[in-house]
Amino acid sequence: MANKEATVAELTEKFSSSTAILLTEYRGLTVAQLKQLRRNLSADATYAVAKNTLLNIAAQKAGVTAFDGQLVGPSAMAFVSGDPVNVAKALRDFAKANPLLVVKSGYLEGKPLTAEEVKKLADLETREVLLAKAAGVFKASLFKAAYVFNAPLSQAVRTVDALREKLESN
Repeated sequence: MANKEATVAELTEKFSSSTAILLTEYRGLTVAQLKQLRRNLSADATYAVAKNTLLNIAAQKAGVTAFDGQLVGPSAMAFVSGDPVNVAKALRDFAKANPLLVVKSGYLEGKPLTAEEVKKLADLETREVLLAKAAGVFKASLFKAAYVFNAPLSQAVRTVDALREKLESN
């Protein structure tokens, strides 16, 4: 009994502290495949396999109702501590190679996600790529602004040179 209470307390903490949570069904996957999945997710998430009743109690204690009625069959949660897009991509890629893994739903920023929305999340570009694109756009805007500010100066210099040449030729 104490072991179950400790498990519920640990799961409740994960429900409370995660930036996102993704619910999967792993029916038919081997222990080796689950280890590989955990390794794939280890940078951004913790993949926890637990009894549905314990997951349900922990979710309720943490105030997460997104998974009500969905905890049936062999369920596992990916508790995201890093970038949710990376985790969604890793689960999608793993599910392509191992079709027995099914992403059932998710929870992000206080809102429930359907399986389709989790797929859309996986299709997003990572935070680093988006930041790099934003930096590129910002840099291009700065170059454009510098050109616009320098254009009147260079035009004035050309005008002065033309006037000087005209005066010298007269």
